[in-house]
Amino acid sequence: MKKYLLVLALAAAALTAAGGASAQSSATLDKIKSAGKISIGTRDSSAPLAYTLGEGKYVGYHVDVCLKIADAIRAALKLPNLPVEYTVVTSANRVPLVENHTVDMECGSTTNNEARAKKVDFAPTTYITNVRMAVNAKSGITSIAQLGGKTVVTTTGTTSVQLLRKNQKASGVDFKELYGKDHADSFLLLESGRADAFVMDDNILAGLIVNSKNPKEWKIVGESISEEPIAIMIPKNDPVYKKLVDDTVIGLMKSGELAKIYNKWFMSPIPPRNVSVDMPMSDALKEAIAHPNDKPAEAYKKS
Repeated sequence: MKKYLLVLALAAAALTAAGGASAQSSATLDKIKSAGKISIGTRDSSAPLAYTLGEGKYVGYHVDVCLKIADAIRAALKLPNLPVEYTVVTSANRVPLVENHTVDMECGSTTNNEARAKKVDFAPTTYITNVRMAVNAKSGITSIAQLGGKTVVTTTGTTSVQLLRKNQKASGVDFKELYGKDHADSFLLLESGRADAFVMDDNILAGLIVNSKNPKEWKIVGESISEEPIAIMIPKNDPVYKKLVDDTVIGLMKSGELAKIYNKWFMSPIPPRNVSVDMPMSDALKEAIAHPNDKPAEAYKKS
C-alpha cells in the first residue's frame, strides 16, 4: 500500500513540477477531465500483455500498468472516481486512435519505433520481445531456412513479415504471405492448416498457445528475427501528460511493483485456462528496468 501511495505521489509531483504554478496545459488531461472518463485502448488477443476475458473485461500485464497510470491521473486531477472506459484497438488502427486522442493511452503490444514516434509518444519500455514463429510441433520446421514453399501468416498492420523478409537468413527463401485480421485470426489460420508458420512477438505466440485447445500441438521455434522494445503509447506533444505517465512507470520500476506485475502475468497461471506462459524476465528487460528509457527499436539495434 505504501508503494502504491508512493507511485501516486510521484505522479502528482511530476504533474506539479512539469506544470508549475502556472499550470501548463495538457490537452490529454483537459480532455479526460471534460469527458469525465479515462479512455484506454487495448487489445483482445495479445495475451499476456493485453486480452479479453469476455463481457467487456480486459486483463494483462500492460492493462495492469495502465490502470496504475489511471490512478495517477485521478490523483493529479483530484477526481478519485473517474471511470475507465476500454476501446478495443487493432494493429491497423491503434496509432491513428492515439494520434487523434480517441484513446488516452494504448495498452497493448506496440513496438516503439522511429516511424510511429513521428505520430505518437511512448512511455519507458516495459517489455522487450523477440519476433519468432509458431508452428505445429509435428511440422519439423525449426528454422527460417525451412520456410521455402511454405505459407507464413502474420497479423495485418504488424511488421513481422517485413522483418522476416529483411532477415539475412531468409535471403533466397521463397514463402507465401497470409494475413489475419487480428492475432486470434492469425493463430486460427495456423491451427486450421492454412498457414505453416505464424510469425509474431514471442510473448503473443506464447499467450495464444497456452490458451489454445491443444497447447502441446504448437511450439515456438527458430531464430529471433528481431528484438524490439514494447511500450505504452500516448498522444504526442503533451509534455505534462508524458511526464505524468513516465514518472508513474518509472515509479513502478523503482519500487519493484513492475517486477511483481510481470511475475503475475508471465510466471503464474493466468485466466481463462489458468496456465502459465512461463517466460522468465529477459536480461534485456532487466536492463531496461534498471535504466528506464523510451528509445525506439532503431536505437536498441545500434547499441
